[in-house]
Amino acid sequence: MKRIKRFQYEALIQELERPEISILLGPRQVGKTFLLKELYSLAQQQQKRVAYYNLEIPSDSILFNQSDENLFTLLTHNVDVVFIDEFHYLKNAAKLFKAIFDSQKQVKLVVSGSSSIEIHKHIKESLAGRRLVTQIGPLTLSEFSQLYTQNTSENKIFSDYLTYGGLPGVIHEKDEKGKMRLLNDIFATYIQKDIKSLIKEENIRAFNQLLYLLADYQGQLISMNSLSRDIGVSTATVSHYLSLLEATYVLYPVHSYAKNLSNELKKSKKYYFYDSGIRNAILNDFSNNDRPDIGSIHESFVLQALMRYKSLNSEIRFW
Repeated sequence: MKRIKRFQYEALIQELERPEISILLGPRQVGKTFLLKELYSLAQQQQKRVAYYNLEIPSDSILFNQSDENLFTLLTHNVDVVFIDEFHYLKNAAKLFKAIFDSQKQVKLVVSGSSSIEIHKHIKESLAGRRLVTQIGPLTLSEFSQLYTQNTSENKIFSDYLTYGGLPGVIHEKDEKGKMRLLNDIFATYIQKDIKSLIKEENIRAFNQLLYLLADYQGQLISMNSLSRDIGVSTATVSHYLSLLEATYVLYPVHSYAKNLSNELKKSKKYYFYDSGIRNAILNDFSNNDRPDIGSIHESFVLQALMRYKSLNSEIRFW
């Protein structure tokens, strides 16, 4: 299977030489584990003493089920670089990482986490000035095109990208049915793993209905009151669900532009999905010709490119 060269890789290589804790965040199935293993292999080639743990693997999860003092010893003894995949399963992660960083052990931590609310709690607590956060997004169009043959038309590649999105697993599926099945499985996994434990069981249907409406209304002005009426829950609940979707890297909001900040906050927002394939899976619409929402799809494509390359101190607004 051909490997896809990702534009974040070079920056992450440089981070291996920096003392700060490197944190890779992003949606499920976006390639965080792949990048982590690539960095692990590179560190081995550099003759560094390394350790790799995946906390979704039962044996590693059991190994980490011990006191903070014992974990500190485990992660700092006879090792130069420690890689931890799905670190949000680790209790008191921020406290432990801070202790390792502040010690004289000179151990580099490289960790990754799926789109989980717990991650945000961990990294906000006590890692200020000690962390380097890299958000891993879906493949860019340039990365996506790497697995196509040279005689494939640009229109074909672009159409497939807009239809099936940029999640790396999708591009390795040989036919359309495989791509659609994988996208539906990823979406179902998100509901089961990341969301089901965060909202009441009886509200799963309302949450799914909200997802459909947001996918259908992508790029349009969103009214909280209207969404509340449509799915039959309070505006506070709608606001909570939107916060979950933002924090779990499913969609992101774009605020309106206004010279007066208070007016800006009062106005409606627009919401865009991180990946067009996931949006199409929610809508159950993988058509790629003569779609009524093709303008919204192109707008989302441009916005995703702007989000990747904008500076850290800049923001995107609509007017």
